[in-house]
Amino acid sequence: MSFLLATEPGRPDHPNEDFAAVTATAAVLLDGASAPADVDNGCSHGVAWYTRRLGALLLAGADAGADLREALAEAIRSASAAHGGTCDLGNQETPSATVVAVRISGDRLEYLVLSDSVLLVGEGGGLRTIADTRLDDLRPRVGPGTAVRAWRNVPGGFWTAGADPRAADEALVGTVPRGPFLAMTDGATRVVEVFGDLSWEGAFALVRRRGPGALLERVRELEAADPDRRRHPRAKVRDDATALCWSP
Repeated sequence: MSFLLATEPGRPDHPNEDFAAVTATAAVLLDGASAPADVDNGCSHGVAWYTRRLGALLLAGADAGADLREALAEAIRSASAAHGGTCDLGNQETPSATVVAVRISGDRLEYLVLSDSVLLVGEGGGLRTIADTRLDDLRPRVGPGTAVRAWRNVPGGFWTAGADPRAADEALVGTVPRGPFLAMTDGATRVVEVFGDLSWEGAFALVRRRGPGALLERVRELEAADPDRRRHPRAKVRDDATALCWSP
């Protein structure tokens, strides 16, 4: 079994708020949710700090064989306890993260997906796309920016792993036949979803052929070719980008 991982910050002067890690049989990938620079998130530690702690705790639970939803809920409780005495966890913008967790179990893959990171799994010569689309579904109804963020972790909105362990109940979970997989944060999925340069099948094939670093290189080329964001509107010129793949 072989895990391959590539990650890059969107800016060299800013911490990478993505996180990914693996054990022999489990993998996690998280993308921290940042508030705009002029918005107080109530936390003195920062999004990268929270994402790393949440990811490490989730990986430990997944590797130990815990139910993936239970592992995420416990990781949220523990990570929140680490700064609940000093930070305002009731703030709507408190640090949170999208989540992908995968565990290899015999001839099956168990998965958990929460918010807009994406998991692709090779299956019988085809490709299964596992994505939580609630954020994308919400945008046309409520508009961009602050209006969308107000719907984070509230009924009828979209969910990320923040201070409320109930977010774990909102995650997509399931089991599929064991096969190669690719997990991506939205900084990596923009090669498909923002730029339209590749299909999901094309991104999966590129990573299997040349590794996850090649996917991130392509994303950076596309971002550099549209620095003013006119052809491809997006919140950030460059975003933190992470891709993690596994082949049996």
